[in-house]
Amino acid sequence: MTFANCRCTLLALGLLLAAPLALADEIIITWPAGWEVESLPDTANAAVHRQRAAFNDANGDPQMVVELTRTALAADHQVNLGGVVLEMRKALQVNFSHGGYQSVCTKVHDARLGDIAAVETTCKISLNGGHVMTQTLVAASTTGAAYSLSYAGSAQGYEAHVAEVQAIRDGLRLQLP
Repeated sequence: MTFANCRCTLLALGLLLAAPLALADEIIITWPAGWEVESLPDTANAAVHRQRAAFNDANGDPQMVVELTRTALAADHQVNLGGVVLEMRKALQVNFSHGGYQSVCTKVHDARLGDIAAVETTCKISLNGGHVMTQTLVAASTTGAAYSLSYAGSAQGYEAHVAEVQAIRDGLRLQLP
């Protein structure tokens, strides 16, 4: 066996051995029946894992959309969770204002994302004084990973599914053993 063949064999073996580790590092969410789930790989950044699910009505229109993102961090990196949620909220408010919508958000406050401490805010989006949508933004971190969770729905869809989303949140296990 030549050095080049040996190197290729070792590289292939290394990739095979690394694959289960990468899969084990992905977020596993138990979605209730009726949710359409998709994993959204970030081809530009393998350190980011994103999963989105939608609950649609009989016409196929989304009533609630949930997205959880995990970003790998250096072990010694400290995340300013309040700052992250404030930036998420600012982006939401600016984006909606461009379409003529108004938004009112709660103060950033302590919360939980599964088994870890988090911060969150909830925004009600209105158009011409009528409540059309609600969105909640959550940020959390552990050693080596940061998480952001966003869920939004029409005014009626959010109310109909917020308890189900809270159960999904409560069931997340993000701490590494």
